Amino acid sequence: MTALPEAERFARLRLARTDKIGPVTFSQLLQRFGSAITAIDALPDLVRRSGRATYNLPDTRTIEAELEAGHAYGATLLVRGDAHYPLRLSHIDPPPPVLWVKGRKDLLHGETIAIVGARIASAGGLRIARDLARELGQAGHVVVSGLARGIDTAAHSGAQETGTVAVLGGGIDDIYPPENAELHAKIGETGCLVSESPMGMRAQARDFPRRNRILSGLSRGVIVVEAELKSGSLITARIAAEQNRDVFAVPGSPLDPRTRGTNDLLRQGAILCESAEDVQRAFTTLRSLFEPHAVPDFEPVMAEPAHDVIEKIARLLSPVPTATDELSRHLNLPAATVAAALLELSLTDRATLLPGGLVSGL
Repeated sequence: MTALPEAERFARLRLARTDKIGPVTFSQLLQRFGSAITAIDALPDLVRRSGRATYNLPDTRTIEAELEAGHAYGATLLVRGDAHYPLRLSHIDPPPPVLWVKGRKDLLHGETIAIVGARIASAGGLRIARDLARELGQAGHVVVSGLARGIDTAAHSGAQETGTVAVLGGGIDDIYPPENAELHAKIGETGCLVSESPMGMRAQARDFPRRNRILSGLSRGVIVVEAELKSGSLITARIAAEQNRDVFAVPGSPLDPRTRGTNDLLRQGAILCESAEDVQRAFTTLRSLFEPHAVPDFEPVMAEPAHDVIEKIARLLSPVPTATDELSRHLNLPAATVAAALLELSLTDRATLLPGGLVSGL
């Protein structure tokens, strides 16, 4: 893969920071126009065609300020299409358009395994997470977690000597929880900190699902140590399964609500994990569900849907997500034409582009 020109890298960051342009819309814009530079040039006409009065494209000074802040912090920007963008992450739907990373970037390309679990964990669960992380690190795996209280903290602590990756919900300089300040600093030196959020951004509840999809996407598999039946860790396990990652679960007593979620994962077919040997055995004897390969950069697929086509598609949308392929078949239109129309509808908030080739309307 050839290196992206700096002007295109700058434009991809600028496009990613534009209001109303999330990872799905970002992908659609680059798929349609082939580059962020061309997409940004086309935005005024797209917005005008779709009837929206304005759009919030950040000015170049704002982007320059983010780059300066990141570099001053000792972080590196990775954008989709960069040669060093994590290969596993490039296959999730959709990949994050940009990442800030600090520390050992080589860890992102290693034999990664995530460990997640309850924030309010038992003493036994904390010990299991710490021991698993240490043993897996010594066996050559890179432990990935989310730097949250409880199981995440124990996993990072156990893998510090061999290198661990922390995926953050806020900016890469956002220390949360505050008591993990020392661990955050240590990982930034000997491990790797990762975030798709802008520098200086403080994490909010809505940021953690985005964080979790990156955490599992970076990893070959996800181990859940403790989790209640309704917990973020089970959501991470579900996302991992959707991404074709192996899901492991540590069994526990049915008397402890913190292990009901992990026991339920085992009922659903998760791989039993009582030690690092279980992970090693699974990776050695089972055919991996996911084999990453290089992803080519975007090739433009130019399509200019007529106004009546856009309105016809808009009338078919509802709050219930619909597959874009289904719209294409129903209207007997090329997939590229439907995608272009949905992109324009999304820029006016008349459609929401969702992962998995789905779309919803008002």
